Parts: sequence; structure tokens; C-alpha cells
Amino acid sequence: MKLLISPINSEEAIAAANGGADIIDVKNPKEGSLGANFPWVIKSVRDVIDPKLPISATIGDFNYKPGTASLAALGAAVAGAEYVKVGLFDIQTEEQALDMLTNIVQSVKDYDPNKKVVASGYSDYKLINSISPMLLPAIGAKAGVDVVMMDTGVKDGRSTFEFMSEEELVEFTKLAHDMNLLSAIAGTIKFENLPALRRIQPDIIGIRGMVCGGDRSTFIQQELVEKLKREM
Repeated sequence: MKLLISPINSEEAIAAANGGADIIDVKNPKEGSLGANFPWVIKSVRDVIDPKLPISATIGDFNYKPGTASLAALGAAVAGAEYVKVGLFDIQTEEQALDMLTNIVQSVKDYDPNKKVVASGYSDYKLINSISPMLLPAIGAKAGVDVVMMDTGVKDGRSTFEFMSEEELVEFTKLAHDMNLLSAIAGTIKFENLPALRRIQPDIIGIRGMVCGGDRSTFIQQELVEKLKREM
């Protein structure tokens, strides 16, 4: 499993990188679960991190606006993100999801075919009235994404493990691998979830709050990243 840590600025990115993160995922929690940060913040993170360490950037929790999402995705790619991550927050149908992802993939891959697109669904999809993340592997494969992720849309302290059973998360991971996609699990993951994650074996786990001491609105602590890396 690779460890994806989500800083909000270059100082946090340095703490995450020094702690052993495998992917640095620039986001802005003030704008939601997968809130987008500014292009210059993405660039500033790219400038201070080892060039061999990949940068990811979130572009937002999106409703059905494929044009807006495609422009945002291109902006993240141009700013230096190797992984461009979109949240299908208010997407109601498989057709909408496919249209969104197909256009995002085109906008990113036309710019640089080596960059990766991450499609994120939400384990609390019933709560936010969105598409089931279990549909994402098939849709994502058809659209040409590289990674499918499961996160939580509402950041109220509840974990993905409170909305999805371990069996469902195993199935999500299997569906992704069957489609030759990487799988990622995020969403208020706690240290006590690590044994289950070792059984589930996603390719990537996404973290912020855990390495901020439990409060995602505070600062990433290098020593907590190091602890998490050891326990993984």
C-alpha cells in the first residue's frame, strides 16, 4: 500500500514528505472533501518536494459540470500535479459520471499522457444522494481513468468504515483490479482501521486528519506520518 497524504501548503507538504509519504496530495479542506487549492500552491509544493515524489491535486467535489471540471483538471496538470483527482459528489447517473470522467481524462491526457486521473466516489453516497462508488471501477475503466478512490463526502468525524463494510471495501478493490485500475481508500481513516486495510489491500490509502492529530483543520505532524508509515 502507498501512503497518500493531503497537505494544504508547502510547509505541510515538507512534513508529509519527510515523514515518508509516497504521494503528496494538495487539497483545500475549506472547499470540501476534495476541495481544490490554488494553482500556485500546487506549483509551490512541486518546487519544494523531491522531483521523484509524485504530486496529486484535488479539483473539487463536482456536480454535473464536465466543462468546468475539465478546465480545472487541466489547470491542476499544468500546475505540476502528476495525479489529478475529481470527486463525483453530486453525480446522479452512470451516464453523467461517464461524461464527466471521459472529458476530464481527455483534457489531462491530451496535455500529458503520462499524468494520471483519479475518480473518487463517496462511501456515504446515500447521505449525499450521489452515485454508488461500487459503480466507479466499470465507469472509470470505460472513461480511461487510472485510479478509483472511495472517500467520505461529509467530514463529520465518521469514517468510510462506518458507511461500508470490510467486505464491500474488499469488493471495491477487487472490481478496480479486475478493470486494471489502481484502488484507493480514504475518508477519516483512523489508526485502528489499519488491520482491516492490510486485509483489504488497496493500492493507496488517503490520509489527512489522522496525521493532524485527529482534526483535519490543524497542521500535519511529521511524527504522526512517521508513526503511520511504521504501522503500515
